[in-house]
Amino acid sequence: MNFADIIMPVPLPRLFTYEVPAELQPELLIGMRVVVPFGKKKIYSGVIQSLHNNAPQDYETKPIISLLDEAPVVNSIQLKFWDWLAEYYQCTLGEVYKAALPSGLKMESETKVIFNEDFEADSLLKPNENKVLDIVASKKICTINEINQLSGLKNSLPLVKRLLDFNALFVNEHLKENYKTKTEKVVAFHVNCSTEKAIQKAFQLTERAPKQQELLMTVISLSGGLKEAIKLKAVNKKELLEKSGASQSALNELVKKEILQMQDNALDRLDLSELAVADVHSLSEVQQTAYNEIKEGFNTKDVTLLHGVTSGGKTEIYIHLIDEAIKNGKQVLYLLPEIALTTQITNRLKKHFGNQLGIYHSKFADAERVEVWNNVLQKKNYKVILGARSAIFLPFDNLGLIIVDEEHENTYKQFDPAPRYHARDAAVVLAHFHKAKVLLGTATPSIESYYNVQQNKYHLVELTQRFEGIELPEIIAVNTREARRKKQMKSHFTPVLLEQMNTALQKGEQVILFQNRRGYSPFVECGQCAWVCKCENCDVSMTYHKFQNALVCHYCNHTITLPHVCPACHSPAIETKGFGTQKVEEEIVALFPEYKVGRMDLDTTRTRKKYERLIHQFESKQMHILIGTQMISKGLDFDNVSVVGILNADSMLNYPDFRAFERSFQLMTQVSGRAGRKNKRGTVILQTSNTMHPVILDVINGNFLNHYEGQLAERQMFKYPPFFRLIELTIKHKDKAKTHQVAGLLAMQLRAIFGNRVLGPHEPPVNRIQNFYIKNIVFKMEKKASPAKVKQMIQQCIFDLQAKQEFRAVIFQVDVDPM
Repeated sequence: MNFADIIMPVPLPRLFTYEVPAELQPELLIGMRVVVPFGKKKIYSGVIQSLHNNAPQDYETKPIISLLDEAPVVNSIQLKFWDWLAEYYQCTLGEVYKAALPSGLKMESETKVIFNEDFEADSLLKPNENKVLDIVASKKICTINEINQLSGLKNSLPLVKRLLDFNALFVNEHLKENYKTKTEKVVAFHVNCSTEKAIQKAFQLTERAPKQQELLMTVISLSGGLKEAIKLKAVNKKELLEKSGASQSALNELVKKEILQMQDNALDRLDLSELAVADVHSLSEVQQTAYNEIKEGFNTKDVTLLHGVTSGGKTEIYIHLIDEAIKNGKQVLYLLPEIALTTQITNRLKKHFGNQLGIYHSKFADAERVEVWNNVLQKKNYKVILGARSAIFLPFDNLGLIIVDEEHENTYKQFDPAPRYHARDAAVVLAHFHKAKVLLGTATPSIESYYNVQQNKYHLVELTQRFEGIELPEIIAVNTREARRKKQMKSHFTPVLLEQMNTALQKGEQVILFQNRRGYSPFVECGQCAWVCKCENCDVSMTYHKFQNALVCHYCNHTITLPHVCPACHSPAIETKGFGTQKVEEEIVALFPEYKVGRMDLDTTRTRKKYERLIHQFESKQMHILIGTQMISKGLDFDNVSVVGILNADSMLNYPDFRAFERSFQLMTQVSGRAGRKNKRGTVILQTSNTMHPVILDVINGNFLNHYEGQLAERQMFKYPPFFRLIELTIKHKDKAKTHQVAGLLAMQLRAIFGNRVLGPHEPPVNRIQNFYIKNIVFKMEKKASPAKVKQMIQQCIFDLQAKQEFRAVIFQVDVDPM
């Protein structure tokens, strides 16, 4: 084949065709990565999408510079899946490629590489490899463009790729903690001491040093006998010193005498050691019934919805289904909405599946993600992948089952950048390509999923009892308006909540407090002139973070110190208003000084280790009270929690969004489910100014069906999903007038085609972010309309505007099925 269509990590509406040099023709396969020139100076690594003999008519082709792989890194099912994502979510294949591959597998001329100071070469490097390494070592960090300029090489990408394989360099997206190659010190007999005769001589030489002789005996023993020791089999240095009881200096003497040698042995970042694996537990009668119903459902439908109460034992059912899929030689993908959840569930799955379990999410360093990718690609150990939404991009070739746990969660939706996909919906399509089955599990199904059950698209299995017959928690709604009027409130806490907390803590039980806003205070205000501090880049008030003593914008991260006087009237009367998790933590520490208090929000869980430490501390009862945002609502299992406090239910209910009531019901039910997990009935205190609100009554009564029917009737009346499809168009520009002008023109063009299905343009609640003014247009499309045709027309309207010189800098974003 003389030509190849290449997917590059750039948002181009079409693929570019490159000429295949004669020497590469026998080696090239679809799915391999190649290095290609683009534009005047840029170089990218791209993926081969197709090979053919059709020269493009519109432009002259450039040749492929080099090949990066010996085998494809992307398989045919993935490419088919990428095509679907690009078409359905109205983005380009380049954007899908950028989201799908870990950074270590995609390089471009602007990619920054970092020198690994701990690198020691095992073999001689080629002259050009040394040249590149010296350049990066001298600069510590530089782009591939800079390497090309300084080395005089036309294309250094293949050399950089080899140095990355040797761990001599790192791609800039590595986390600091993983800069070092993971190694262990090992000890073996020296090459000069690799015969029986030489070892006998060594024992004679060390006759007067019993500790050194003990070391030699231990090396032989740990190697598995003299025959293995002669083969220079290495043993772990730490284990050797512990077992022999010898000191480091005794070992150093033997190394000096060239009897033993010490070296660094590179360890795999992924722990693939054989683990003792326990058999899966037998299911309870209720669980067994649900399991059998799921199996029956899979005979007739590809998707089953498991609607089970919180603490109903859904995970144990998942384990049985995974076990069966593995025995049938299939791969399993287990999706979770929150990285925090993987910490707890990893421990449970590791017990049963050992090193067949792989974990994949964005908190891992890039090198680890590349290794997981290669492990799945090369069919090594992993049969089960546990991960957040990005795990759907892994190179599976034999998927049998996809489990989407907590399927209602909006964190399955990717917001920025494109593709703005929903992992639950994408998982259903991915399963279809693999002829696999999908299990959606939740205690609070999304309206869309439950509607699909009613329409006979999905099979429904209900798990109505908690595991081992534990009762559902008692939910008490407390009227904060009334408590404030009677002056009973202690800051943001009602007497009922404080009393319940006190009783639980005295019994040695734990408490969870939920406040869905991080920071100390949502905004600061002047008590005299009502001035509010707003972000200079965004149209939003800045949140006060007390530990930094700073005001932070949660949209662009702009930070300023808290002013001592009002900039408007120079009054010192600056007051904090409202409350976030930091303020709750401060006040709880003052109210319960003898108990350990922890906080779980974005500020305290920036890295994987911080997540794990927090969860471990609370699980092992080192912490008594945990305060958190919605992170704590997602399926975490703490068996000693007896009281849960929802501090402000009103903030969720009053959000201007058609999904506000659905989300509030889900969040409140899920947070409530953390109470009374294993030993006793829990209590949930729900603080609200309207205890008779229909959503709150449905939460108290655990009445999902009533909530669903009410929401469905409203959505049908106002033309919202699941009856209509939504597409949201976002227009951004740094000039307010231009944003307004372009949004108006686009809406006018769309209205000429689609009539009153087009709403807007309107300003979102936050209408300026990072100095970009924002306008939204919402398009409502009937379910029976052809999505492909509609999207094509929308795309054409956008292209027509982008073609005009004055609108080139305007950003258009298309969000299909916005959340």
